[in-house]
Amino acid sequence: MTLDHADPAAVARGNGVPEDTFDVEPPYVATEAALAAVEKFEDRFLDRELSWLDLNQRVLELAEDERQPLLERVRFAAIFTSNLDEFFMVRVAGLKRRIAAGLAVKAASGMHPRDVLEAILDKAQALSDRHARLFADQLVPALIDAGIQLVRWGDLDREEQKYCKKLFKERIFPVLTPLAVDPAHPFPYISGLSLNLAVTIRNPKTGKEHFARVKVPPIFARFVPLGNQRFVPLEDVIGEHLKRLFPGMEVLEVHTFRVTRNEDLEVEEDDAENLLAALEKELLRRRFGPPVRLEVEESMTQGVLDLLVTELGVSEREVFRLPGPLDLRGLHGIADQNREELKYAAFVPTTHPLLAEVESSAPVDVFKATRRHDVLLHHPYDSFATSVQRFIEQAAADPHVLAIKQTLYRTSGDSPIIDALIDAAEAGKQVLVLVEIKARFDEEANIRWARKLEQAGCHVVYGQVGLKTHCKLALVVRDEPDGIHRYTHIGTGNYNGKTARSYEDLGLLTTDDLIGEDVAHLFNNLSGFARNPSYEHLLVAPDEVRTGLVDRIHREIEHHRAGRPARIRMKMNSLVDEGVIDALYLAAQEGIPVQLLTRAICALRPGVPGLSESIEVRSILGRFLEHSRVYWFDNGGEPEAWIGSADMMHRNLDRRVEVLVRLPETPLVTQVGELLDLAFAPDTSAWELHSNGDWVHNGGATDFQDTLIERHRRRRT
Repeated sequence: MTLDHADPAAVARGNGVPEDTFDVEPPYVATEAALAAVEKFEDRFLDRELSWLDLNQRVLELAEDERQPLLERVRFAAIFTSNLDEFFMVRVAGLKRRIAAGLAVKAASGMHPRDVLEAILDKAQALSDRHARLFADQLVPALIDAGIQLVRWGDLDREEQKYCKKLFKERIFPVLTPLAVDPAHPFPYISGLSLNLAVTIRNPKTGKEHFARVKVPPIFARFVPLGNQRFVPLEDVIGEHLKRLFPGMEVLEVHTFRVTRNEDLEVEEDDAENLLAALEKELLRRRFGPPVRLEVEESMTQGVLDLLVTELGVSEREVFRLPGPLDLRGLHGIADQNREELKYAAFVPTTHPLLAEVESSAPVDVFKATRRHDVLLHHPYDSFATSVQRFIEQAAADPHVLAIKQTLYRTSGDSPIIDALIDAAEAGKQVLVLVEIKARFDEEANIRWARKLEQAGCHVVYGQVGLKTHCKLALVVRDEPDGIHRYTHIGTGNYNGKTARSYEDLGLLTTDDLIGEDVAHLFNNLSGFARNPSYEHLLVAPDEVRTGLVDRIHREIEHHRAGRPARIRMKMNSLVDEGVIDALYLAAQEGIPVQLLTRAICALRPGVPGLSESIEVRSILGRFLEHSRVYWFDNGGEPEAWIGSADMMHRNLDRRVEVLVRLPETPLVTQVGELLDLAFAPDTSAWELHSNGDWVHNGGATDFQDTLIERHRRRRT
């Protein structure tokens, strides 16, 4: 061992100098006793599924909050519906599948799988009832007061009825297909999330009754506009004219219902020679997944309900009786009304000052700007179009750029980035695109873009077997007078210009050679057979993110014991991983302040005496979806901050390629620190997690996102 690399304590021992002469502590190691002090709290984990339902309850509370603009409340009510749909399609469906296969094990929370399922159904039913009451008792009257009327058929005047009759005859009727059920007509397949009419008809000659199903076409507006901001549910228009569908028959009953099916994908990648073909086959299967929930209008008679339950194969516990109208995702159409006074104040993202035009009207050269300073972007406050999108577009057009490498997880349907990558390939540049075709619910779109990119000459890779590539990376290789230089973008969000206007995310634009070299190695690992499990300036899952963060949590314990500044702050979508949570508990037992900002799920239980008294957990929801991931450590007075794509969940840490990058410059770390300071300020409006698992709003008067909007506006002047 040379002196340069020697352990100072070992050198001290070898020279007969007392060890405490040197301010060196042995690295913190979680002893069995320390771990036992954590593990004795057997109920230290909250259930992840129930925690997600708590998130949707917070969304519902925003819809209930009269301080929110009215049409934003309506939108939150629509988001509640779509959120719950996806939860049943994926999480509940997966839980049921594991129970049926005998693979379900007791959750980390200590709950048995069937108990979790029962608790989910109870809580989801209560929230659905609350949501329906909100719509009927609060939103509809408030909309009427604002001049927007959601009415039922019986409320229409004669002229409106005539209009609907004409609409039905000319546009709706040609699309409808009634499906009868009798010995010659088996019970029809009911597609997931479709709105349907259960119709009972009778033959007046024979007196025999029949059941028929009519699907409400999703191609028409969910709420039919009548003019003067009056709307009627589409099913009311169809239901009133059913005699045209069943001429000569008597219509006895009409009720709406809706089925949610298992739409989680199962692709056996190890057995698939062609992942693309395997996924296309699985997407076809998805349409026929088993039902996991049946929503019915509360007026439905027991006989009709019994038929649906039997034919669909759902249990009574999976039946949700609700007041009509069902499927309130259609409230997005109401929220889109051109009534700006009923919405959040208009907000237009601005170009980051380091990328802004100074004297001429020509766009800033992103390469020159990035060479001068690393840039930390904060979307949607900083424009995505004039930063990340411009970066890729300029790279595609620049004759000095030799290669572009990029990951694509989700992107918009008319993506300028896709167009730029195609232009770059057609111009002869080397273009590598890693398209994650298993991005849930975006699979079909990603397959189309993958095909288009391949046809343009891009090298397209579909990820690694067994891993979903979730990291957000772009690398540009440029030939400059002093040699080859790499320009790197590492983000927390997708390369999607549309969601970048409503998702909060961070992104680093840097020319740091060491970061660029790490990213280049990672792209080689993803596209070839090379595998480098460790990097100098990145943490990459599945090999390093969990261990890297746990090591840094342990390092904070070392600093704390030595009397140096120690604090841990994390901002993420979800915190579920037991290994990370237990490491945070160890830090809390030492008295280290731990502040956690989780938008969605949190399985950590804060405020438990002897376990987590120094841990604070908050959640912030608002006009933008908080999506960035930040991991901050005071580090003995030299703070470090990491940003990237990884949440603290098993899937992210074990089954995905994720990347965290340490911010390379102090001003960028300071910028992130100020963001976290605001998030945890006493007066910032947020929900706080209590030790019993309840999320309670703190009553803070300062809106986190409005404050950031104002800060960015001031930055322009």
